[in-house]
Amino acid sequence: MNVNGTPYRSIWLNGDGVSVDIIDQTRLPHEFEVVRMTSLEDAAHAIEIMQVRGAPLIGATAAYGVCLALQKNCSDETLNAAFARLARTRPTAVNLIWALDVMEKTLRDKPEKDRFAAAYDLAALICDEDVETNSAIGDYGHALIEMLAIEKGGEPVNILTHCNAGWLATVDWGTALSPIYKAHGADLPVHVWADETRPRNQGASLTAWELGQHGVPHTIITDNAGGHLMQHGKVDMVITGTDRTARNGDVANKIGTYLKALAAKDNGVPFYVALPFSTIDWNARDGVRDIPIEERDQSEVTHISGRAADGSITNVQLSAPGSAAANPAFDVTPARLVTGLITERGVSAASEARLMALYPDRADSSP
Repeated sequence: MNVNGTPYRSIWLNGDGVSVDIIDQTRLPHEFEVVRMTSLEDAAHAIEIMQVRGAPLIGATAAYGVCLALQKNCSDETLNAAFARLARTRPTAVNLIWALDVMEKTLRDKPEKDRFAAAYDLAALICDEDVETNSAIGDYGHALIEMLAIEKGGEPVNILTHCNAGWLATVDWGTALSPIYKAHGADLPVHVWADETRPRNQGASLTAWELGQHGVPHTIITDNAGGHLMQHGKVDMVITGTDRTARNGDVANKIGTYLKALAAKDNGVPFYVALPFSTIDWNARDGVRDIPIEERDQSEVTHISGRAADGSITNVQLSAPGSAAANPAFDVTPARLVTGLITERGVSAASEARLMALYPDRADSSP
């Protein structure tokens, strides 16, 4: 997608053929900065401090993290250490474990002398497949937006989204924003309500930034404004992403998504979730019970960073001194509140039966 008119992916192999470049998302929207990863620890650190974030991009970064770990030694011990280090970086996004499993199944069977090149080939393939998958998600979601545009007689389709599930959260295109980019590219009138998404404000900073770079009309709103807008007929549909989807159709996404789904249900607003196959956890039968929820540092709630009047980027305290803060990073939206799941294979009802019908190759997966 575009940054000042130049197309970018969110992660790419550097020209030296070994190191890996990423966009430092902790600096956005105030500074566009590219960071070079040269080691396993660089990749793990980037995931942990959210220089990269979003389930698909976390998976892609983990794949390249394995590559970086093999620069000097391709032994089983090195692989074991790399998989263990990367697996503990973020607990909720299942794409992380999926990508590591793909890497392990391929590399274990390779002779040590072939593992280095094979790892880079596989990481590049994971990235390319992510782009193709997200583009297909966009095509199916675009069709939904087009139907609403026809119903509205050419008036803008108002879409509410929560957190950032755009190209910054994937290798390219995004999940929830991919249908919007496809619709915008087809000259359909769309307007996005971008939840600010406390506490890290990924909506106000990342979603708004990338929509602006791509020329998509949008408005930032506070997290608590969505229900009000729905009550007054100003939201035609909601599309969010998900970091892990249980086999029964429950979805875990950024904290606050559940409340948006409740408001949408109460107001008859369609609530869609966009996701690639790699975000489905076939081992989780029930999202509320089986999906681990990451608890992040309380400083993300008590403090906030931004650009000061003098142009410097600074961090300030918001809360009363001495007050503790809880910071669950995700919540689970039950399948009963989800109108449909937008996948690379089509739009599915949020149920185990429909997901299994959409992915018959997964029919033998054991929960």
